[in-house]
This record gives sequence, C-alpha cells and structure tokens, in this order.
Amino acid sequence: MTFAPDDSPREPFFNLTPVVLGLIGLFVAVQAIRTALGESSDLFVLNELAFVPARLTQFFDPAAVKREIFANLSVGDPAALEQAQLARQLIGDGAVKGWTLLTYAFVHGDWVHLTINSVWLLAFGAAVERRFGAVRFAAFFVATAIAGALAHYLTHRFDWLPMVGASAAVSGAMAAATRFVFQPGGPLGEGADLWRRDGDAAFRRPALRLSETFADRRAMTFLGIWFVLNYLSGTGAIAFGSQEASIAWQAHIGGFLVGLLLFPWFDPKHEPA
Repeated sequence: MTFAPDDSPREPFFNLTPVVLGLIGLFVAVQAIRTALGESSDLFVLNELAFVPARLTQFFDPAAVKREIFANLSVGDPAALEQAQLARQLIGDGAVKGWTLLTYAFVHGDWVHLTINSVWLLAFGAAVERRFGAVRFAAFFVATAIAGALAHYLTHRFDWLPMVGASAAVSGAMAAATRFVFQPGGPLGEGADLWRRDGDAAFRRPALRLSETFADRRAMTFLGIWFVLNYLSGTGAIAFGSQEASIAWQAHIGGFLVGLLLFPWFDPKHEPA
C-alpha cells in the first residue's frame, strides 16, 4: 500500500503578523536607543515616554503631591535628597504628558523584560491579530495599554517611579485569545495542530460568549494559571537606578479585563464555518 504525499498548505500557529512585528521592532529600537544613551539622556527618554502616576496627580492636585511625596523625604539624608531630586525631574512642572498613557508600553526595563513581553506577544498577539485584522488589533493594543496605565494609576496616585513595559497589552491579548483559541477547530482546540492546514480559518471560529468562557474548563484553567502567575509577579520588584519599583500587576489586570470584557467590540462577526 502506498500513500500520496501531503501537499496541503500548512500555516504555523506562531505566524508573524505585521502589527505584532512592527510593535516588537519599536520595542527593540527604543531599548537600543536607551542602551546607547548616557544616564542623563536616558532619563530624558523616560520623562517623555514612561508613565509617571504622580505626574498626573500633580496636574489635578499639586498640594497633595507636595504633601504625600516631598514632605516625606528627609532633607538631612543624602539618599533622600537624591530621591527628591529624581522625583522632581520625573514629576516635572505639572504637564500631563497624556501620550505617556500609551507610550510607556514601548519602553522596557531591560532586554530580558523586552524579550519576555515579545515572546508572549508573538504567541498571543499574533493569534488575536490574525482574527481581528491589523487595524482592529492596533486599536485593541492601544485600548489595553491605556487601560493598564489607568488601572495602575488608581492604586499608585503618588508613585513617582515610572511605569514601563507592554505587559498590560500582552495580558489583554492573552485574555482575548481565551475567547476563541480553545474552541473546537480553533488553534488550541480539540485536535489542534500548531502547523495549521486551514490558514486563518482556525482563528475565525465563533468565539465563546463571556458566560461560556467562565464555564469552559480549558479556558478557566488558562485564566487561573494567568492570575496565579500575576499574583506571584506582584511580590517581586524591578530595579530603577538605585531604587526599586514594584511590578505593576494592577496594570496587567487592567489590560486583561479590557481584553476579556471588550473582546466583542474589536472582533469581526465570524459565522460558523
């Protein structure tokens, strides 16, 4: 008995998509520029691109910022004086710099931070982009990144250390993927093959309704693992110069909830195949 060779096209699950590729390119470009700059010039980049919660609070309530931040820094302690000087540089004169609600997502703490976010964006962002299309996914990235910044702000109104990283938007992509990747015939559904034979069709299966997502065992297992990892990450810290800034796990949750709950706003209407 002989078998004919299988010449059907095979599409990889981890297929590069234009917006995801462009985003990772921007991440790398920004990090390369920061690496090449001196410390003072790097601080300028952070001032212009990173999200500083206290800067937003300064615009609305400068007296509260003075009371909660600068009044607590001892003038007799050289380390505290250094902190106060850095805080003044990052908070600035009260300019909101509203663009930083988005641009912080293009800046990363270091190359390891960038690599981790890029890998997860390739895995889940590319899948969501294949479903949404380039324009819708770009809008989705913007929405989840801004949601992450606002969620972080709600619990860190007087934090003068900058928040950076695309983790909130990546979390949003992971949440959105949960709504469709485990469906029968989907990328990770029953009989899934990472090297797809049916191209984008697997990514366009009808999505789970929100209530169905919470009733789906595989989806809930995935969500549970995500929340545990997010909780554990919240007990760690990242270095910023001589300071330590807590990992912005609230931003992750903000992006995740927007990706999960507002999925239908960005999802094209897909009919069952």
